Amino acid sequence: MLTRWGVHLPLFIAIVIVLAGCAPAEPSSEGAAVAPPSSIETIVFADYNWASAQIQNRIAQYIVEKGYGIPTNVVFGATLPLFQGLRRGDIQVSLEIWLPNQIEAWYEAEANGEVVEVGKSLGNDWQSAFVIPAYLQEEYPELDSVEDLKDEKFKALFATPETGGKARLVSCVIGWACEEVNAAQIEGYGLDEHVHIINPGDGAALNLDLYGAYEKGEPWLGYQWGTNDPALLLDLVRLEEPAHSDECWSTTKACAYEDATIVIAVHPDLIEAAPDVVEMLGAWGFRISLYREVAAWLDKNSDATSNDAALWWLSGNADVWRGWVTEDAAAAIEAALADSEIPDGWPLE
Repeated sequence: MLTRWGVHLPLFIAIVIVLAGCAPAEPSSEGAAVAPPSSIETIVFADYNWASAQIQNRIAQYIVEKGYGIPTNVVFGATLPLFQGLRRGDIQVSLEIWLPNQIEAWYEAEANGEVVEVGKSLGNDWQSAFVIPAYLQEEYPELDSVEDLKDEKFKALFATPETGGKARLVSCVIGWACEEVNAAQIEGYGLDEHVHIINPGDGAALNLDLYGAYEKGEPWLGYQWGTNDPALLLDLVRLEEPAHSDECWSTTKACAYEDATIVIAVHPDLIEAAPDVVEMLGAWGFRISLYREVAAWLDKNSDATSNDAALWWLSGNADVWRGWVTEDAAAAIEAALADSEIPDGWPLE
């Protein structure tokens, strides 16, 4: 893995340690967390307002606090303000930078030396502003394309009293990068006169809107992505769109999303301050297949929080997360789990 300077990350971390004059750490005692570097007090995570990001944060916070002995905290919010916080250094870690949604801001921040990519999370993921329940397409098999939304029959199918005869489309959450992208797609497809956009206040509101319609077997049209809980738990269908192309995306956006690449980014100061943590993030292997198990567990345990889900996953998947951390850190984490310890930086839920 290369840093923004073109240097392999493990080599870069080793060089930074030598240049900083850091002596080798004393071996930690069995089950004791490694002492934090003196150059950092608290590692702050971008706590985005959707489930997968929050659960990944809770897992990472547990590992950092209990395995490496460094306090953590989170800043809750939406994509755009939290990314600006990362660029400024108010936030040190973002586990879900969605590209190409944030591509322009990302390239600018990289060029300015404000962010460094250190790994990947979840894996590639689909997203679309035009998703309907499968039961609806079974009833209306001719409804299979975004162009069909111009048909008066289907506009009426999704219309509600507040949409003025237009199809109601529950789009991206206010403050997420996809808010502007989805609006551009709708304009590019010539759907402005046919679709009424609803932008929920947060991810929970988006999901509740879909769950409510699904439970009643009602029509629903809107935005989803592959790692969102409804997409993992419900039978949904994406309406057909023209294939993605770079030319389309850089102009009208009248084409499908490219599958997203989800990267882990840190503020450059963290590389010198906590090289062991950066190395752990580079080895991070929490993929969609793992998150699907967490989403299913949460669905069966409706009163559980993200904190509960992180504890459940960490307790049952040591064979996975041990591959991300040092032996000393692994021993300390397992001891903390055995003692039912909770990280100080976890938010109350």
